[in-house]
Amino acid sequence: MQIREARDEDFEGIWPIFRAVVSAGDTYAIDVATTEAEARTLWMAKPRKTYVAVDGEQILGTYTLKTNQPGPGAHVCNCGYMVAEAARGQGVASRMCEHSQRMAVELGYLAMQFNLVLASNAGAVRLWHRLGFVTVGTIPGAYRHPELGLVDAFVMHKWLAD
Repeated sequence: MQIREARDEDFEGIWPIFRAVVSAGDTYAIDVATTEAEARTLWMAKPRKTYVAVDGEQILGTYTLKTNQPGPGAHVCNCGYMVAEAARGQGVASRMCEHSQRMAVELGYLAMQFNLVLASNAGAVRLWHRLGFVTVGTIPGAYRHPELGLVDAFVMHKWLAD
């Protein structure tokens, strides 16, 4: 597996992953009815960088890296990760997160923050903790889960620089 910066033509392979993850409605605070054009803007144009994890020409996963807050908060970045269903459980998310931390440091960020990690997403919570993120806050009932109703969300943080 190789992780590289996404190119415009990669969106053709990103879109099915994006659509599957977002339409499930159980992890991302993105409208489940997001169109392909809206998704392209959200995933490819708005972030500072977008990356893909590939095996040959097959896109296994993707992530975005962006500044979490402007101005005095611009030293903290935020990332969002999506993995193709067929590639889950193979370490793709872990490798992308490790890669994103290196890229963030190269871009001058001092810390990474995840703003909305659902308490119901036990696999992600476990992975982020294993990779050194600390839960710094809980937002009660922050997410309207399609099956579980209102679920809590965690804010998670990690310093990247010594």
